[in-house]
Amino acid sequence: MKNFFWWCAGADDTILEKCSKSEHVKYAGVGATVLFTGVLASLSGGYALYSVFDSVPMAMAFGLLWGAVIFNLDRFIVSTIRKEGRFWKELLMVTPRILLALILAIVISKPLELKIFDKEIQAILKEKQAELAIQHKTLVGKQFAEVDSVKSEITAIRAEIEAKVQERNKLYELVAAEADGTGGTGKVGKGPIYEEKKRQYDKVDEELKLLQASAADRILVKEKRIADLMKQYDQTVAEGQKSFSNYDGLMARIDALNQLPWLPVFFITLLFICLETAPIFTKLITNKGPYDDILKGVEHERTTQEMQRVLERQKQYDTRQAVAEAKFAARMEYEIDAKREEERIKSDAHLDVVRESAAVWRERKLTDVNRSPNTAAEILNDGEENGYYKW
Repeated sequence: MKNFFWWCAGADDTILEKCSKSEHVKYAGVGATVLFTGVLASLSGGYALYSVFDSVPMAMAFGLLWGAVIFNLDRFIVSTIRKEGRFWKELLMVTPRILLALILAIVISKPLELKIFDKEIQAILKEKQAELAIQHKTLVGKQFAEVDSVKSEITAIRAEIEAKVQERNKLYELVAAEADGTGGTGKVGKGPIYEEKKRQYDKVDEELKLLQASAADRILVKEKRIADLMKQYDQTVAEGQKSFSNYDGLMARIDALNQLPWLPVFFITLLFICLETAPIFTKLITNKGPYDDILKGVEHERTTQEMQRVLERQKQYDTRQAVAEAKFAARMEYEIDAKREEERIKSDAHLDVVRESAAVWRERKLTDVNRSPNTAAEILNDGEENGYYKW
């Protein structure tokens, strides 16, 4: 367990084995703090996912993953803090790490705050659901008012038809009474009065037929309107029920949490901030010990060795570069000497050719002089022109 806690603290166990027992206890405590912070983050992340998806396997998997991420970050932060015995310098160096720890603490604390204040959050959610129900009822009431209005219009159309039917029936009774002599003139038969009443009856009967035909179309339109309104009503009711059932998610809970008094929530958040920053401050407030001196020496030795390796590789590179430059210079010098020798040989060969040519010319001219002494002057002039007598 001690070695495991050392590993959690990011410490070198080979160096700690050389240190005193107090160093063993100190780094075991730092490692345990890092471990329990990761466990707390795992519980928080698992509950947050469970509150969203309501799935235990997914919550456990995500909780383990989230706890491993937080544990790895805390272990990295603690392992990179180097103790030099100067508190303010070390505090300045770990300021970015503290800010990261604060962000992680707020993220970790929020799901557990939702669980701690679950009863208060449920009360706020019920109030919100009641408000939504009232709004929904008002909306549905408006739709019902429109349905009642359309039904009243249908009733008015049917009342108009009924009134016209009653008017036609009365006229029919008058016509019948005039025909059998029981009303009007009291004479049996179809006289002028009968014909007049019959025309009134026919007119009203025609109006009734037209009214019934138009009323059927109007009633059909009104009934279709009522069917559409009832369909819209059913859809509104379904949406309202869905909104009531869905208003219990993570964002709704967080919104309800923000409506609670800030002081209790702040203290819970502060508690998690203390827990999350505990590994950093635990490492920061501990005194510089033998482990830090040995670690500094080991790191300095390894840095020096690495710098020596770099210098050796640089020297080897410089040597190879110098050898290559020397080879290139020697080759250039060799090529220059070879070219000079080639030019000298060509010059000597050219000189020998000129000498041979001059000797041949001399022999030929001497032969000509011996044959004809008068041509001596011409030969001399020819020699001067060809450059043979230039000194």
